[in-house]
Amino acid sequence: MSSPTPKLDPTESGAASRLVDLSHVVRHGMTTYPGLPGPHIEDHMSREQSRDRYAPGTEFQIGRVTLVANTGTYLDAPFHRFADGADLAEVPLERLVDLPGVLIDVSDAPTPGVGVDAFVGRPLGGRAVLIRTGWDRHWGTAGYGAPGHPFLTAEAVSLLVSQGPAVVGIDSVNIDDMADLSRPAHTELLAAGIPIVEHLRGLDRLPTEGFRFHAAPIAVAGMGTFSVRAYALTDSR
Repeated sequence: MSSPTPKLDPTESGAASRLVDLSHVVRHGMTTYPGLPGPHIEDHMSREQSRDRYAPGTEFQIGRVTLVANTGTYLDAPFHRFADGADLAEVPLERLVDLPGVLIDVSDAPTPGVGVDAFVGRPLGGRAVLIRTGWDRHWGTAGYGAPGHPFLTAEAVSLLVSQGPAVVGIDSVNIDDMADLSRPAHTELLAAGIPIVEHLRGLDRLPTEGFRFHAAPIAVAGMGTFSVRAYALTDSR
């Protein structure tokens, strides 16, 4: 039986903020990226099995999940692209949590390539730069991984690197054009130590500025990618 969710005292710090979940739910067998296997979620110890180990009326479930690192909404650390880059355990938390955010809304763009013009004049340095393309509407369909998905152009990537954002996120299947095997966005951003969050959702619920972004993976040494629970806190006033 679940405990009731505690109610916030409106006088407490943070009570005036609104939580916005920006992550896809990870489900058994789901497809995130075309060609990668879906997660396998099962019991390591079921509730029924646990009854033989504990006092009458006391039971537990311990789960097991087998998944590739690129599952659901996930973060790419520099090690994902570069053998000598920072892995998940080495990326500073200062780049992943409690970041001032800026939303770049290109959901009405006529072409899939997000260019320099989308970023000119926007505050980017030290921020979580989140790119709303609207592609998350295709999540769970064959169209999500189809050609024509939104991505960053090489010129836009170079501009971002020059401005030094803390992290860059997008709600598309890939921040790069999947047809471009040189992967300029992954290459330049991760070379500059700027993590990438892919497969975001719900960016339409964010203001253009005035929110704080959080997206921390577990600290795994020797891995460059892992799922995150990405979310934002917005000013509800």
